[in-house]
Amino acid sequence: MKSATLFRYVVAPCLISAAYPAVFPAFAQSKQLVTQSSTSRPALSYADLIDLADHAPLVAHVRIRNIIALKPEQAGNVPAGYRRLFLEGDVTGLIRGEAGITPLVSWLYDAPVDARGKLPKLKKAQVILFARAGTRPGQIQLIARDAQIPATPAAIGQVKSILATLVAADAPPRILGLGDAFHVAGTVAGEGETQIFLRTENGDPVSLSILRRPGQPPRWAVALGEIVDEAARAPVPGTLLWYRLACSLPPALPARAVRTLAISDAEAARADYRVVIDALGPCGRTRATS
Repeated sequence: MKSATLFRYVVAPCLISAAYPAVFPAFAQSKQLVTQSSTSRPALSYADLIDLADHAPLVAHVRIRNIIALKPEQAGNVPAGYRRLFLEGDVTGLIRGEAGITPLVSWLYDAPVDARGKLPKLKKAQVILFARAGTRPGQIQLIARDAQIPATPAAIGQVKSILATLVAADAPPRILGLGDAFHVAGTVAGEGETQIFLRTENGDPVSLSILRRPGQPPRWAVALGEIVDEAARAPVPGTLLWYRLACSLPPALPARAVRTLAISDAEAARADYRVVIDALGPCGRTRATS
């Protein structure tokens, strides 16, 4: 495509106005979307990658072919310290996308500039794009401003693994919040059990159980089903189930979750919930999502 033709295509109103429309709710409300260059960004965390992969209907490995930096009057609303680019690239691999993808794609990307106002070197760079289909054949839209990452072999392998886990038949559902909590005190001091139900996007049952025995550290587990059995365990860090919990659960048990409990039982349930939160540890997300 000659540069003149490409330039006319870039400034088409439908393409500019379609940039980053109504990204999934957490990002749609963000006023501090994290945008990083493909050369200077720190590696994204496991949680960051799931944030992107979980909401992108299209994930592709692309080699950047052409770059045009848009003029301010063409670019629209761009954060300070960034330049909006029109990029064109060759698809070297479709990682996710039921509808397929054209061999040549184009998209908009807000690239950070350095202290001298210079753009990162992106020509011929290999990138992974987390996107959705655009309004025209060959057009795609990044689901967030930082949904373009370097396509290192490690990143490609990790993204493929994450996507396979997300679509597995036994994949844990998205957690929307906490339901009711129940606590039963034991017959001796220091003994008791708490069960906390979680609200999920698809309605599948998920619950936390915390068991205390005298002279023993509390044990907790998560159950993906109606029944909590001996097979229930705490999730392994760095797994999808761990991510669903660590990145979705609030730091403390809200009053509505224990509204039906006696004061002593409510206090015990809050303490047991804290055991879960402490065991899960930080989510590890580095991106701004709200």
